[in-house]
Amino acid sequence: MRKQNQKGGFGNGIKSMALKKFSDMNNKTFGDKAYIRWNFTKFLIDREGNVVARFEPTVDMDEVRKAVEALLG
Repeated sequence: MRKQNQKGGFGNGIKSMALKKFSDMNNKTFGDKAYIRWNFTKFLIDREGNVVARFEPTVDMDEVRKAVEALLG
């Protein structure tokens, strides 16, 4: 599994747009920084401590499960 961009984002779709709008309204000092914007963001970490995937709250849990299973492989 390749190392993912750690900046993340909410993705696409109506749910993602709503989360981004809410986050933008409530995090006015956020800007373009790579901070976690939402407390339900999940990270997949390998055994060496590297972030190999980042999952925003809009990602389906089946995708998260598949990524974990692939990493455990």
